[in-house]
Amino acid sequence: MMKKKIIILLVAFGLGLTIYFLAHLQIQLSQKPIKVGILHSLTGTMAISEKSVVDATLLAIEEINADGGILGRKIQPIIVDGKSNWKTFAKQAQNLITQEKVVTVFGCWTSASRKTVKPIFEKYNHLLIYPVQYEGLEESPNIVYTGAAPNQQIIPAVKWSFDNLGNRFFLVGSDYIFPRTANAIIKDQVTALEGKILGEEYILLGSNKVENVIAKILATQPDVILNTINGDSNIAFFKALRKAGIRSDIIPTISFSIAEEELKSLPTKHVVGDYAVWNYFQNINNLKNSEFIQHFKKKYGENRVTSDPIEAGYFGVYLWAQAVKDAGTDEVNMIRENIKDQSFKAPGGVVYIDANNQHTWKTVRVGKIQSDGQFKIVWNSGKPIRPVPYPISRSKAEWEIFINNLYQGWNQRWANPNTD
Repeated sequence: MMKKKIIILLVAFGLGLTIYFLAHLQIQLSQKPIKVGILHSLTGTMAISEKSVVDATLLAIEEINADGGILGRKIQPIIVDGKSNWKTFAKQAQNLITQEKVVTVFGCWTSASRKTVKPIFEKYNHLLIYPVQYEGLEESPNIVYTGAAPNQQIIPAVKWSFDNLGNRFFLVGSDYIFPRTANAIIKDQVTALEGKILGEEYILLGSNKVENVIAKILATQPDVILNTINGDSNIAFFKALRKAGIRSDIIPTISFSIAEEELKSLPTKHVVGDYAVWNYFQNINNLKNSEFIQHFKKKYGENRVTSDPIEAGYFGVYLWAQAVKDAGTDEVNMIRENIKDQSFKAPGGVVYIDANNQHTWKTVRVGKIQSDGQFKIVWNSGKPIRPVPYPISRSKAEWEIFINNLYQGWNQRWANPNTD
């Protein structure tokens, strides 16, 4: 009998010890931060745009942490520099996933950087949240696209230009995947509208050699310039336009990668009267946006501005946080599954993740640049537009052939090799 009691006591003690250690482990896990990666260019030609998206991402993380975090845990950001170099982006993405053990990465701006890291996220079945408008022609179960698809920026911009500015277009862009594809989409649409493309020119990403482009614009005299130049090359481009006497009231430019943040680096006199097409502008008048601007300026300074990629970087964190909360865990596959169908009242209006393609329903807006460096909204779609990654002007198979031909033509890269 005594032996039996001792056994029972030992079993009870062991069970109690197990329960204690499991409870202790649970407490440790509940206190462990949720690690996320932030992968953007802090140096190089794209730093002019990407640094502020990092700031917006950190602001959202700070707000969520101040409100108690997620699942009782704080978010811990790991920030790395892509250095405006695609190979560096790939290396840093792999390091964040395999070494830092982050559960999600927020990052990339150029499509060349996103295309370069996409296979890595798919290899490890991980998750990237991408905050910038892009050329479409892509769907990945490992990427959530919070920027605009082509039918939420490029296509409405052409139609608005055709209706309000003219039907003779000159296309200029940086020489990588986004501008090349955007211009293919534009050419299809202009053809359908029976307009004219008078010229199509590209400059290397980061280059300031724009003289030949300006000469061709002067020679062709288009009604509108459609600009897909990215990064600080825009400074040289607009300076050269004005020096050549090409003013916005004579030949307006509509840009797809210039927002409030980029305007701070451009002399105001060089851009007033030109246009941009985005889903968000700082001048949107609603309470949520006013609070967002106030918080952003309080953290980073009164001279700072907000913009579309900044807003997308910000609300992307909140959509992700909702997914983690709904999943009840920070396990990557569960986050990916629960982020589908998430919606959020963002500064620019309600946004919603389409479960079919993991792109975001967004309102489209056209803005005209004012002398104070802000945009006057001159047109909007009135409601969020369903994202369509593959424009209907060609079949999905035809678009994939087009993309592959660019990739192979650039020696299996997503930008002109001379850019690297």
